[in-house]
Amino acid sequence: MHVMQEEIINKVSQSALVTLDLESFYPKEEIKIFDLKPFLFMELILKEKDFRAALESTDWSVYKDKIVGVYCSADAVIPVWAYMLVTSYLQPYAMEVVMGDETAVLRQVLTERIRAIDPIEFKDQRIVIKGCGEKPVGDFAYLEITKLLRPVAKSIMYGEPCSTVPVFKAQSLKSKA
Repeated sequence: MHVMQEEIINKVSQSALVTLDLESFYPKEEIKIFDLKPFLFMELILKEKDFRAALESTDWSVYKDKIVGVYCSADAVIPVWAYMLVTSYLQPYAMEVVMGDETAVLRQVLTERIRAIDPIEFKDQRIVIKGCGEKPVGDFAYLEITKLLRPVAKSIMYGEPCSTVPVFKAQSLKSKA
């Protein structure tokens, strides 16, 4: 007896889906935090002369080619110029200087990188925004990519190509009439 075997066809791989993994926008560069607290008198008060002297004696080279977040972990009143002064020291070394702790830095960097995408590359595409990755890509990133792609995409889905949740589908011209 001869049994015919049907060829298994992977319809997912044949579909015209474009998968976008937000983890690919995650910074590969090291994120380092510059906390103003140790530079304050009694870790609470900014004394300008002491603050400037402490900054002048800081080894800024440890921030070379890093993404640096600047913030103060103390509940202290920090004048705006202090952040400006720290940035003026960091900028020749750091790849990028951002206001905030590591969570804020990551959020800003991911948002900037997502907004730098040319949405025209995704015009009339069926897009799957990959979910469940290795790195903690925040909800904000999914919101940003949806805002960016909705005006140009044919459809946007969330998940994996084999199991997606529909998010947006453009209306055809026929159904609008």
